[in-house]
Amino acid sequence: MKKIIICSIVVLSFAFAKAQQSKAWSLQECVQHALDNNISIKNGELDTEVTQVEKRDALGNFLPSLNLSARRTVSQGFQFNPVSGFENNKTTNLSGGANMGLTIFDGLRSFRQYKRAELSAEAANYRLQNLKDNVALNVANTYLNVLFNRENLEVLLKQHDLTNAQIKQTQDLVDAGSLPRGDLLEIQATYETENQQIVAAENSLAIAKLNLAQLLMVQDYENFDVADMDYLIPTASILDNTVTHIVDNAFKNRSEIKIAEQNKKISQQDVLIARSGYSPTVTGFFNYNTAAQEDTPLDITDQLYLLDGISYGVSLNIPVFNGFSTRNQVQRAKINLERSKVAEEQAKLDLEALVYRSYTDAEGSRIAYNSALKTLEARKTAFEYSQERYNVGLLNAFDFEQTRQLLVNAENQVIQAKYQYIFNLKVLELYFGVPVSELKL
Repeated sequence: MKKIIICSIVVLSFAFAKAQQSKAWSLQECVQHALDNNISIKNGELDTEVTQVEKRDALGNFLPSLNLSARRTVSQGFQFNPVSGFENNKTTNLSGGANMGLTIFDGLRSFRQYKRAELSAEAANYRLQNLKDNVALNVANTYLNVLFNRENLEVLLKQHDLTNAQIKQTQDLVDAGSLPRGDLLEIQATYETENQQIVAAENSLAIAKLNLAQLLMVQDYENFDVADMDYLIPTASILDNTVTHIVDNAFKNRSEIKIAEQNKKISQQDVLIARSGYSPTVTGFFNYNTAAQEDTPLDITDQLYLLDGISYGVSLNIPVFNGFSTRNQVQRAKINLERSKVAEEQAKLDLEALVYRSYTDAEGSRIAYNSALKTLEARKTAFEYSQERYNVGLLNAFDFEQTRQLLVNAENQVIQAKYQYIFNLKVLELYFGVPVSELKL
């Protein structure tokens, strides 16, 4: 009984492992896996952790400092004694103390440094979000490329089956004397050409899967595959919005603009921090010190108690002249502020141009897709008409093959236009503010 249970567990484990290997990935799973494992995103997350440490550093400027010290000194050598002359003496001294300091006023430098650290942390979060958006878009594009190559292969295989059936039908017509043998040879040549096209399409599909697997850092390339679903054109409701409305939403939601805005705010804080150098600094201090010497009649504890002392007070430091150092720091900070303002304007212009181009691409791809569908319908009708004429001997094999090739090209154009349209819609949705987690096909 025990052996049966163990064997059952092994079989079930193997079946589960096999099922895991042959898992078909959806777009959402691919995007989430990339977000969880992408190296650039992990580095971005580490950058956000660094900014949290910087915030704690800035917060520490408000807190008092406390330092303890202890020292034991041994002195040995000849010393002059007025009574006995030179003697070889050895003395051991002990000392210790505690020092505390607190910045009372520093021209608001500490407050402004903490504010800057907060802005830096927010900017790091926006940069991380921008990384995630770019990775998600890259995954979506690579995923759609897999779908395109797979659907293209399916079209070629279907046409290959039709060509094979056409060979049998033509063979019967040739045997009956209705068609010349040259027509059969023409179709057989087409069949072999399609074999080459299928091999090329299979290679393209394998490479597309490999690219996606590498992007996701999946090691099991051979068993990696995407979900086998009928991917229809999604609702293009995003195009119901005007391009101006999409641009406004992009300005409010896109991380590129938020990063530029945060960088400008950081530069503004840098100017204020630099100006703090003009202000006086007030610090408070408290010191406690004591000492003792070994090899004396008085007990060490008593010495530490008798010889201790404290000092406390407030110090004021007023900057008068420092070789234009503070002034130069302020000027540099102001220049960086102007640069950040220019960068913010440039970011808005770039984003606006990208949105307009994406909107135009989406509109154009929709028109191209609809035109490709109409062309396909026309090619299907023309092919059916040509097939009827070919079957009764009114059309030679060369002209018939030309009509069929036009049909294959029309089907490929539909597939290409379809996935290009889907991708352009996804890009526009991201600019509109649709979260990465809600990207769907």
